Amino acid sequence: MKFDKEALDTVCRELIETIFEDRSKLNEDAAKTIRGVVAAVDDGRLRVAEVIDGEVKVNDWVKKAILLYFPISKMEMSGAGPFQYNDKIPLKNHEQLNGVRVVPGAVARFGAYVAPGTILMPSFVNIGAYVDEGTMVDTWATVGSCAQIGKRVHLSGGVGIGGVLEPAQAAPVVIEDDAFLGSRCIVVEGIRVRKGAVLGANVVLTASTRIIDVSVPEATEYKGEIPENAVVIPGTREKEFPGGKFQIPVALIIGRRKESTDKKTSLNDALRDFGVSV
Repeated sequence: MKFDKEALDTVCRELIETIFEDRSKLNEDAAKTIRGVVAAVDDGRLRVAEVIDGEVKVNDWVKKAILLYFPISKMEMSGAGPFQYNDKIPLKNHEQLNGVRVVPGAVARFGAYVAPGTILMPSFVNIGAYVDEGTMVDTWATVGSCAQIGKRVHLSGGVGIGGVLEPAQAAPVVIEDDAFLGSRCIVVEGIRVRKGAVLGANVVLTASTRIIDVSVPEATEYKGEIPENAVVIPGTREKEFPGGKFQIPVALIIGRRKESTDKKTSLNDALRDFGVSV
């Protein structure tokens, strides 16, 4: 079932909220609505979260529809070449990945939007995620459930973007346009990486990670987000525990990408100028 925008915003939203609070109303008509909402997420008409007026707005009712999609779905066998799967959520088919370069070994589940012009190397994109045009999801990178990835983003090999379905109101990871995440970066727990930021290899960002700007005379801290055009590397700081003093991981902002050059050149400059490994 394919709903228009008005129906999604009014009728579907109200019904999903009602069913989520009272599962006894989860009948076949309700199941059709749930499937229709997930289909709208799959083709990009709906998003779990989006940046509006500079703030991340979570559409928690869309998350609730995804959560309700699991109990109404049956385990079914599916395949891709010689590989066989047994799951409740089908894989996206050729039509749903129209205009996307999909290298063998790449997996995208139904309910994840992948825009035309993106490249999926052997990787995984989970339900509820949004991957915008021009982005590369490189080898063995994972895009977790509901993560929001912007335009022209590069997720290098082995990058782990965390997913979040519950609680429904929790903000997902948001990676904005033109960001570059180096090899083996981990970004989880609703962290926001703003436009043009560069994360060097092995940067780990969680809700509790201290993000420290050391490029200024007096170091300043950020909470839960990386600012625009920041160049970030992994670092450590000393912390005292009952058993002694030990080094714990932090993220260090060591500079900013240059606005005077185009994005690709700026990226290369950032990696070279600041010695960031990828």
